[in-house]
Amino acid sequence: MKSSKLIMGCLATLGMTAGVATAQANVDRDAIAERLKPSGTLCLVGDDCGTAAPSNGGQEVASNGASDIDGGAIYNRICMACHETGAAGAPIRGDEGAWSARIEQGWDTLLDHSINGFNAMPARGGNPNLSDEEVAASTAYLLEPVMDVPELGGAAEEAPAEEAPVEEAPTEEAPAEEEVASDDATEEAAAEEAADGDAPSHAGIDGEPIYNQACMACHMTGAAGAPIKGDAAAWGSRLEQGMETLYDHSINGIGAMPPKGGFANLSDDEVKAAVDFMIDALD
Repeated sequence: MKSSKLIMGCLATLGMTAGVATAQANVDRDAIAERLKPSGTLCLVGDDCGTAAPSNGGQEVASNGASDIDGGAIYNRICMACHETGAAGAPIRGDEGAWSARIEQGWDTLLDHSINGFNAMPARGGNPNLSDEEVAASTAYLLEPVMDVPELGGAAEEAPAEEAPVEEAPTEEAPAEEEVASDDATEEAAAEEAADGDAPSHAGIDGEPIYNQACMACHMTGAAGAPIKGDAAAWGSRLEQGMETLYDHSINGIGAMPPKGGFANLSDDEVKAAVDFMIDALD
């Protein structure tokens, strides 16, 4: 009888020990998985990069007071590369001397520069997937150390003003002679275009504003080994590859240069026009 009770007691003890060991193993696995979790995710140009930070209790809190968007997280992913190093002349975050003249322009102007680009800074920091609100949040975070920024998303929306009805002026019909003349001019332009069959499809696109927006940050400073615009020596070996190869590299990316300079919304012809603008500077 005593031996039977002893055996039962041992079995019970073994069962409890096994249960505790299993629970501890589960805790250890969870802790290991948490430590090995990636610190970030890979985001390719043109993808929805998920710029908003992970939610905190169902609501994200930005350091600038905005209730929905974490401007600091966006800054760390998009803006830090230039505004922490001063690359391409970017004013460093927290440097009051570098920001003093810019602050005098006011919040609205600085936000407009962030959204639409200014000098070497591309529109939306080179990420066209960012919304205006996300750009505003990251800009507010950037400027917090040097100026008072407005609260974002906190003010009640003003009721839209009622627009007075606008009377439409009666449309005058153009004389038939003018329509015929317009048709003739269109046909002549089409004939000239057909005759000039050697002109590339991007011949009529101005490459300079595209260069200023998408290419200048690297090709004006030599960042990431980019050949500087107008430097014949740096472009010499590249020109030997031929224009079609240069176009292909610009459109599809090569080395440190992302496809289309990071602006996935550019058409192939717009990229080619920007390349032509850089090459023309060598003449």
